[in-house]
This record gives sequence, structure tokens and C-alpha cells, in this order.
Amino acid sequence: MPTIRILPDRVANQIAAGEVIERPAAVVKELVENSLDAGATRIEVEFRSGGRAYIRVEDNGAGMTRDDALLSLERHATSKITEAADLDRLTTFGFRGEALPSIASVSRFELQTRCAGDEAGTEILVNGGKFVHVRDCGRPVGTRLVVSHLFNSVPARRKFLKSDATESAHIIHCVRLYALACPQAAFTLIEDGRVIFRSPECATTAERVAEIFGRQIAEALLVIEAAEAGLRLRGLIGRPGVGRATRHEMITFVNQRPVDSRTLSYALIESYHEAIPKGRYPLAFLFLEIDSAAVDVNVHPAKREVRFRNETQVRAFVIRTVLERLRELTGTPVAGPVLAKPPEGKQSLEVPAVSAGIPPPAESRIAAPFPVFRPMAVPIPTVAPAAGVPPATPPASSQFQNEVPKARIGWRYVGLAHGVYALFETDAGLVLLDRRAAHERVWYERLREQFTAGRAGTQRLLLPVPVELDAITTALLFDRLVFLNSHGFEIVEFGRNFFRVEGVPEWMDPADAESFLRDLLGALREGLLMAKDIDLARDELARLAAVRAVRMPDGTSEPEMHSLVTQLFSCRQPLTNPAGRPTYIELSYGELARRFQK
Repeated sequence: MPTIRILPDRVANQIAAGEVIERPAAVVKELVENSLDAGATRIEVEFRSGGRAYIRVEDNGAGMTRDDALLSLERHATSKITEAADLDRLTTFGFRGEALPSIASVSRFELQTRCAGDEAGTEILVNGGKFVHVRDCGRPVGTRLVVSHLFNSVPARRKFLKSDATESAHIIHCVRLYALACPQAAFTLIEDGRVIFRSPECATTAERVAEIFGRQIAEALLVIEAAEAGLRLRGLIGRPGVGRATRHEMITFVNQRPVDSRTLSYALIESYHEAIPKGRYPLAFLFLEIDSAAVDVNVHPAKREVRFRNETQVRAFVIRTVLERLRELTGTPVAGPVLAKPPEGKQSLEVPAVSAGIPPPAESRIAAPFPVFRPMAVPIPTVAPAAGVPPATPPASSQFQNEVPKARIGWRYVGLAHGVYALFETDAGLVLLDRRAAHERVWYERLREQFTAGRAGTQRLLLPVPVELDAITTALLFDRLVFLNSHGFEIVEFGRNFFRVEGVPEWMDPADAESFLRDLLGALREGLLMAKDIDLARDELARLAAVRAVRMPDGTSEPEMHSLVTQLFSCRQPLTNPAGRPTYIELSYGELARRFQK
């Protein structure tokens, strides 16, 4: 059996780096936290090649003496705590003393620092965990850290890094979070010599949100503030009806620390249950202040997650506060459909529960993860052109011109159930057709064929739609601008982080231009519509577009229902919608007889 030995400090530091420094953004996080803990009011972050080649973090904080600078590179050397009891009253971002030695062990690390009482600063150079030199240097009060050639000493870890664009997006998101957490500090972020954002000191969180995310988003938010025993909640939340396709703009802080908290996230989602459609996520920047002893920030090596001593109390407080703020806006409780509760373990169909004999209103008959579209007078989806734009002609394709197969002619339309499901009687039993799923399948295959053939038409807008984005989303849009403009859009740059939508695809309602573009950019952040495979990108765009292109018609006559069936069974895959849900289900006569015990 091998003998037990103590690991050398260099190896121990590299192992610690594997837990704390998982990617370049983690380096930026640790260095920015140190700057804030040092009382900095001005922080500049610069990086190149996604952070793997070069990272610089410079601040005007308190700085360090030579002895403290040398001690900071020893494992578990920290000025934040002195005993275990201090973990219950943490007021700083960092406290374990692992960051600097871990970073220095896997990079070329240069530290320059000077405190107010010293005539000269201190410069320390460490390469792969080995000290190169320690000497005097001239610099203003504060600290400058340069990390280059990250993970060169551990090439296995370097191989697992993502593309430069992905790593850059993580760094930008990280700096944005700390800029939001500390509006009293001025932040500058530079990527490959280009300034991503420069935000001066801000008096309020709303001003910082406007600086980073854009004034359009800031103006769509509501200020929220409440307090009760041991808890205080403040920040900005989205208005009812304003939602996003992803959780990227649902940001939470605990005692100014950016965290991923399931408790806070689910409390937010539950609060907006009746304020935004299912499948959408609220827009929120929430700051929870709680007694340090009631929250554990040491449950994750990178301190990304926290654990509350009383999860139920925190969750109830957040839900109650957000709901009260939403109700204040309308003056009445937030209105929404009363949903019929599904059996245990079954997925809800989201059909509004109504009184017997009273048909549900047209707006509530459609349960979809998007706002209700205005009804059309015909069952086949058609384009609603902008003013002055002639109606678009549906694509001439034999795929959608075939007659109904003979096996389907026997379908006899009976009626509509819950405004969603078309009921057909057949010689073999009954068929329930999901109208929305059927329309989505028809639209998906139609748009996919248009995109492949390069026949995506554009309707120019009489009044261009202005869209203001944050720095990350702007970079994503620039990367895919040619792709989008070749598939029906006409988007042009109109200033720093500002664009104008001057034309939209023929299938789109112009009123949906901004919301669809933001959903599309959310999909880009999730890694969809990548440029490496144009066919996959077109397929994903068609999936997203098919959901938005559907405008459920009011007409429910037999000819209109049979027209829908004709289109559906002219598709290549009529059995499911683009998301994989069934378009219809069949109940055979034998199954019906068995259910009635005949």
C-alpha cells in the first residue's frame, strides 16, 4: 500500500485552483472582489482572447505593504477573518485566502501595489507558482494585478475552456454583476482594446441598470422595497406582461453578493405566475439583505450559491413583497385565468376553469408560452402586413398543395373542446386535434422550406422599432447580424448598444418585432443558432418563428377544420409539433368501449 505523504504547496495550490479557478471569469471574479473589499471606488478590468491570454484588474483601493503582499500569496492567508465565529458575521466578498495563491500557481502572475503610507510600491512576479522576483516599483495608491498565460502549467485544464467568445461572455457577465452590486464604484471593462462599457459612480441601482442594460429596460422596471423582521428586499422588477425567454435577466443578490439561489429564483417565478405567460421568466434585479448569521455563503467553493437558515421565511417574504408591488400597480389583485388543477403527476393543460354553459373568452382559450395573438378570420396562417406593404403570397410548394389522404376523408368534425382541441369522429373512434400544435407544425415546415430556398421575404416597417441592448447581447447580435438580415429581418446599428429594426419577416406581426428579437438573442446566449452549422441555425430559427407566427383563428367551422387537417397531413412529420408534442391523439372504439366497461 502506498505511504501517505503531505502534498507540496505547489500541487496543493493547483488542486485548489481546480475548485476555485474553473475558467477566466473566475479569476476576474476573485480579483474584482478583492478590489471591492479594499474599498476601491474605481476598478478597471481588461482582458484579451477570452481571458486565457491576458487579464488585468486595476483599482484605487487601500493597497498593501510589502509584507502583506508577500503574505497574500500564501495559502489561507487572509485579513477578513481570524476565527471560526467570524464566518457567522461576514461583511466582505472574499474571506478564505485561496484566490491569489491558486491563480499564481496556474499562470504568470504579476502584482503591483502601494498603500498610502509607503513611498514606493511593491512588485511581485510569480510564474507557475514559482517566485521570479520581488522589488520596488512606482505606482499610485492601489493595486494592479496582471494574469497571463492562464492554465499554461496545467494544459489539461486549458483544453476544457470554451471558445474565446463564450469565455468573454462569462467575463462580461461577471463584471456586470459586481457593477450592479456596487453602484458606488466606477467600472470600466475593456476587451481586446475595445471598451465594452464604462459606468461612472451611480447614486442608485436604477441608474446603474440603465448604464449597463440600457434605458429601455430600466424604464420598464418597477422600484420595489420592503422590510420585516431581519429581512429587507429592494431592487427593480419587471411590469406584469414583461417577460423573457431565459433567466439571464433574473438577477439576485444576497448582502450585495451575486448568487444563484433556487429559493429566490423560484419565489420570483411563483410571484409572476399570473402576471406573465407560462414558460416566460420575469425581469428582475433583486437585493436581499439578511443577518449574516442567517445565511451560509461557504457552501460552494466559488461562493456562487448560498443557503438560508430559514428557506421558508425568505421565500414567503419575497413572494409576498413582489405580489404586493404588482397589485399596487393595478390597484387590484393581479388578474389571471383560474386554472383547472390536473391530476397528481400530470402536466397541466392550462385550460381556464369556467362556469357551466358559459364559453370562455377568446383571449383565455389559448394557453401558450407567449402573449395571445390577435385572431385572424381564416384558419390558414397568413401574414399581417404593415401599412403600405402588400399582402404576402404563401410559398408555392407542392408539399402544402396535396389533397387530404383518403384515409383522412372519414374524419367528421364534431366541435371544439375548451377552445383548444378540435374533436373529430372517425369510423374507428375519436380524434382530438391540438389546433395550436397543428398550426405550429404547418408553419415550421413552411418556414424551414423558405429559409432553405432563400425565399425569406421582408416587410419594411413604416416606423422603425428602436431596440437598446446590453454589451453582451450587442456582441451576440453583431455576430449573427448577417444571418438574421438574410432571413427576413432588416436590423441596422444606430449607436452604441442601440439598433433599429427597419424590416421584419413577412410572417411576423410588426408589433412582435422587439420581443421576438430579444427572445432570439436569449436563444443565442443559450448556444443556439450557432454559425458553425447553417442548417441547424435555420432549423432553430424556424422552430422559434413557428410559435410566434401562429395566430389562432376564431373560425371553427367544418371546412376550416378540414383545411387545417389537409395542411397538417401534407407535412413531412404531421404527428408532432416542432417541440415534439403530439398534434393529435386517437381513441379507438375498443378503448372507448373498455372505458365504459362494455
